[in-house]
Amino acid sequence: MAEGRLLALDLGERRIGLAVSDELGLMAHGAGVYQRKELSADIAWLIQKARDLDCAQFVIGLPRNMNGTFGPRAESTREFGAKLEEDSGLPVKYWDERLTTVEAEKILIGADVSRKRRKLVIDQNAAILILQGYLASLESGRV
Repeated sequence: MAEGRLLALDLGERRIGLAVSDELGLMAHGAGVYQRKELSADIAWLIQKARDLDCAQFVIGLPRNMNGTFGPRAESTREFGAKLEEDSGLPVKYWDERLTTVEAEKILIGADVSRKRRKLVIDQNAAILILQGYLASLESGRV
């Protein structure tokens, strides 16, 4: 694992959910939601956020179809990740994000979070699930 914290991203068309690991790389914590603007502004903001949080690596949720294949969204995610890696100089890893938004929604509904509030935090919670899955795989030696 890279030395330093990990910053996970749940890329959406309008928003990017963020989660950051603790210093030990054991737990994922919400780090907010960014309202997307245009590519260069999004990249610059994420690079600054990674610096502010002392992150050494990005983990981006990679959308896959339920049968495991990759579609157009996966391609655009990889293009975004390549640009982020090039501009930041930090490594970018990908993690299967299948059903993370669905799981985040279930968790929030189970916690009796209002529909209005869920809309504000669902992307962040999906990023937490992406990062927690990635961290668990590191601990088990799968990555």
